[in-house]
Amino acid sequence: MRKPLWQIALLQALGIGFYIGFAAWFMWNAERWFGKMNDFTGPLLFLTFFSVSVLTCGLMVFGYPYLFWAGGKAKEALRIVVYTAGWLGGFALLLMASLLIF
Repeated sequence: MRKPLWQIALLQALGIGFYIGFAAWFMWNAERWFGKMNDFTGPLLFLTFFSVSVLTCGLMVFGYPYLFWAGGKAKEALRIVVYTAGWLGGFALLLMASLLIF
């Protein structure tokens, strides 16, 4: 049985949330691992990492809905994207609220 669209979107949003957490942890520790970069390589590595992150998140958000779109189910594809954005927005609000409370 196929999962409901909101559940697919939740799983996608959780995957993106974990990826964002990993990316933030990596960036937080990068100077400790690689040292301070005062030349061209710092911005070059950051922009490369940023580009790969955008591609990864884009594939996670739009990859599965594309299968619906290609199958003629544009409405379902759009719903998954909107639900995923909603879940991500909800996660962001929860994170901000927890930072204010704690």
